[in-house]
Amino acid sequence: MSHDPPRPAGRLLLTPEDREAPARVGRLRLLGLADGPDPALDAFAAHLAALVEAPYAMVNFLVDNGQFYAGLCVPEPAPPSRSGPVAPTGGVRPVLHRLQPRDHGFCPHVAVRRKALVLDDVRDYPRFAGNPVVDAFGIRSYLGAPLIDSTGTALGTVSAADVRPRTWGRAGLETIKATAADLVRRIERSAEDGFPL
Repeated sequence: MSHDPPRPAGRLLLTPEDREAPARVGRLRLLGLADGPDPALDAFAAHLAALVEAPYAMVNFLVDNGQFYAGLCVPEPAPPSRSGPVAPTGGVRPVLHRLQPRDHGFCPHVAVRRKALVLDDVRDYPRFAGNPVVDAFGIRSYLGAPLIDSTGTALGTVSAADVRPRTWGRAGLETIKATAADLVRRIERSAEDGFPL
């Protein structure tokens, strides 16, 4: 089973190869994660969004068929209009669904690199500026950290994003790393105790 699309000859691979995918998927199944949306993880994402004052926040697990936002906080939809919510490009803004392809967003880079990622303005980074979420959702800044459990498995990420450039700074970096560590503790305690998050 392949977890990455084949790389055409001579083309930059924008989404990193994920060699840890089979072990990760097994660990997620063992922990009972990524089976469906989790209200506790939605609440965790909402808390993160409030903490960093960002419109988007996610608890994201990399799964067989892409990435799954088990916890998700998104902006309230705009009041209805004839054409629906307007995207930055002038078209209708799509709905952010919980299951996304691996090439959408920046979380797969964080999980595979196993390091926090701070993008004050994604357009300053050619590798990230052309990502589908930039045009579709107007994402301009990103803050994410890997969820690495006690077995050393990078389960996924916790992240926040904004539709405007942000200077996250050291405070933002420390906040996202501490938030990721806190969530891993909660996940493992929940698994040990047999109680929901």
